[in-house]
Amino acid sequence: MKKFAVALFLIILILALFLQRKYLYQFLAAKDFIQNDIATEEYVKSITSQNGNYASSSTAIFLNKKFAPPADETLAQNTTVLGNSTPSDDSRWIEVDISEQQLYMMENGRIIKNFSVSTGKWYPTPPGQWRIWTKLRFTRMKGGSKALGTYYDLPNVPYTMYYNQGYGIHGAYWHNNFGHPMSHGCVNMRPDEAGIVFNWASIGTRVIVRS
Repeated sequence: MKKFAVALFLIILILALFLQRKYLYQFLAAKDFIQNDIATEEYVKSITSQNGNYASSSTAIFLNKKFAPPADETLAQNTTVLGNSTPSDDSRWIEVDISEQQLYMMENGRIIKNFSVSTGKWYPTPPGQWRIWTKLRFTRMKGGSKALGTYYDLPNVPYTMYYNQGYGIHGAYWHNNFGHPMSHGCVNMRPDEAGIVFNWASIGTRVIVRS
């Protein structure tokens, strides 16, 4: 009985230490003491080396768990284009409200469409203002920590628009918890809704992220 109690205590202690490490990581990340993978020069280089094409893959990983990614045809539905391509001026832009977990398509100062999104949970989504610097129909995203259970390796992330280093707006097929933080810093959307924004916006479109 005594051995069982000691073993149980050790298990509880290990779990407590693991959880403390996880929350400590989140705290340090929020205070910018730990650099996010997607904010590094190496990550940006990996983005520029990709061609945006669909790549055959039988495995995806999210939060250390492996699963089969969806086929190309399931990531390309209902991508209605709203209006013409983005004008050269700033009459059209994208706003992301972190507190509301909403993305707004803005034109001439009015909302023409809005969607529920998932912003940073394991690493914060930085507020600020940028411009889309590249668009990829498909991209591979990789990062997080295996030790903390936050590792991800995701092929064929659809409708990705990078606006701040490796921070981007993109479709997410690995969860369906939109309206709540679920990302490592990017702005997650349902794939079909991400396609609508992707087809509406252009390289150079303003992205405003507010807390």
